[in-house]
Amino acid sequence: MGAMNQTIRLKLTEALAPTYLEVVDDSSRHAGHAGAQPGGETHFNLVIEAAAFEGLSKVARQRIVYRILSDELASTLHALSVKALAPGER
Repeated sequence: MGAMNQTIRLKLTEALAPTYLEVVDDSSRHAGHAGAQPGGETHFNLVIEAAAFEGLSKVARQRIVYRILSDELASTLHALSVKALAPGER
């Protein structure tokens, strides 16, 4: 597990206390595309389940995740696919 994967996990765990968290580095599928870097850790797929998402729209949930990871998105994290769920939606 790389440094960006660990950072994503740590920040989301601290901020949202998820009941489920899956972070997958999908960078290898994007080699040669914009934002891809040697060594990967630029493109991620994320599934997160947290009580903080209850009653919120899909867009509001994604905005929470993007806000938490704003520093990473402003630097080397190029793309993040987010599936944010409330408990019981998985």
